Amino acid sequence: MKRLSLFILIIGTTCLLQKPLMAQDTLSIEKVIRTGLENNFAIRVAENEARISANNNSPGNAGFLPVISADGTFNESVEDNKAEYSTNAIPDRNDQNARTTIFSYGLNANWTIFDGLTMFATSDRLSLEEEIDETEARLQLEQVLADIISTYYQIVGQQNAYHVLENTVEVSRERIRIAETRLDLGSGSEYDLIQSRADFNADRAALIRSGTGLKQAKILLTQVLADTSLSGYDVSSNIVLGEKLRLEPLIEEALQQNSELQIARLNQNAAEAEIREISGEFFPQISLNGGYGYQRTETSSGFADFTETSGFTYGVTARINLFDGMNKSRRRQNAKIAEKNQELRLQDVRFQVTSQIRQIYAQYSDALSLIELEKENLQYAQQSQEIALERFRLGTINSVELREAQQSLLDAENRLIAAQIEAKSAETQLLRLSGRLLSAGEK
Repeated sequence: MKRLSLFILIIGTTCLLQKPLMAQDTLSIEKVIRTGLENNFAIRVAENEARISANNNSPGNAGFLPVISADGTFNESVEDNKAEYSTNAIPDRNDQNARTTIFSYGLNANWTIFDGLTMFATSDRLSLEEEIDETEARLQLEQVLADIISTYYQIVGQQNAYHVLENTVEVSRERIRIAETRLDLGSGSEYDLIQSRADFNADRAALIRSGTGLKQAKILLTQVLADTSLSGYDVSSNIVLGEKLRLEPLIEEALQQNSELQIARLNQNAAEAEIREISGEFFPQISLNGGYGYQRTETSSGFADFTETSGFTYGVTARINLFDGMNKSRRRQNAKIAEKNQELRLQDVRFQVTSQIRQIYAQYSDALSLIELEKENLQYAQQSQEIALERFRLGTINSVELREAQQSLLDAENRLIAAQIEAKSAETQLLRLSGRLLSAGEK
């Protein structure tokens, strides 16, 4: 099947995985995608549904092929027969336990050669249903792939935030050392030392909570991947964004390639094919029929011990339903209404997809701007903390002022991570809506 071949191609070309995923590995996005596409249950179910539609799309199911049947019969009876005749020319009979054996077999064929073109409409509908299920499988694949990418980069963000807190804890530990040294030298205060220790404990508590959230996010990823054997792994620390996307090309490609739009179009075409199927029932149906039969009857009563017949039969049958309670008309009217509904759904999906792209693109653009701004803010915050730590070491500022610089750096780092995650999530959704996500995964 065409779409199944596409699945295999994507799984094979997304990455080259030379060894199984083991604990403590650093999982790249390529490894995660491959594992998810191979194991995800929803994808496998969608593939099987597509296979069923492919099996149903056959000439025989559409009605193009003849129906051939063979039959055989063997009957035996034991009866008492008594016969009295009015003429003496024929003697009366009184047969006790007369046995009669009938054996027959035959081969019959029936081939509909004209049915108002219904079979052609049925074939079109079956082909469309196969394509619908293939496209739905593609849609499922895109959604799972988007979930995998989003979940992975959420973990990347949480892991980076965890490392940021680790650095914060180290700075707080250095604060304690400086405060203890200054107190020993008589230039510090007990308040600065106590405050430094309190902030150190608060930072450690935040680190523990961050670690718990990171573990939970990793467990969630194993569920998406349907691979509970993964444990204790790390992810790459980089949040990689592709080339900046442009709005108008995204909308143009979505109107042509979006899976939901394609399904809506195919459903409309399938509804039109169903109208043609029903319309074909208004025409006569013409069939060719033929067969071969053989029958032998053996009896212990009567004038002949057995009779035997064999030979061919053939002919043409034409039939037309003259009146069925107006049911065909009713079904055709309903089919036309269903086609109109599919047309309305197509317009609705087109509007929704376009609106979603515009909305997500606005978030995407804002996130890209925030990334540049937060990178600049991060540089300032890093410089501020370095200066504050040195001043605290020299005793020109107290622990509260150092803590403010420390918190500013922490906030700047977290804001940058949040902006990167938001941009990556929006980028992934834009690629999915425009139909680019699978092709992007192949590169």
